[in-house]
Amino acid sequence: MAVDKYTLHKDSKSEKWRLEREGSDRAKRVFDTKSEALKDLRGAVGPTGGSVRIRKVDNTIQEERTYPRSKDPKGSPG
Repeated sequence: MAVDKYTLHKDSKSEKWRLEREGSDRAKRVFDTKSEALKDLRGAVGPTGGSVRIRKVDNTIQEERTYPRSKDPKGSPG
C-alpha cells in the first residue's frame, strides 16, 4: 500500500514553514517555525499517515520520516 508523500519546506515569501502533499501547491499546514512543525508532523499528516521529506532553509533534504513507523517500506535503508 502506497503512503501519501509530503514535503516540509520554508516559503521564501512568507518566511513560514509549509507542509505540502506531493503534487499540490496548496499547504496542508503552515507553521511559524521549523521546530513547531517538527513537533506536530505526526498530527499534521493525519491518521492515515505518510512520508515527510524535511528540507533545510537552502532547500536541500535534511531527512525523511514516515508516520506511523509501521508504514515505513521494509526495503528502504534506515
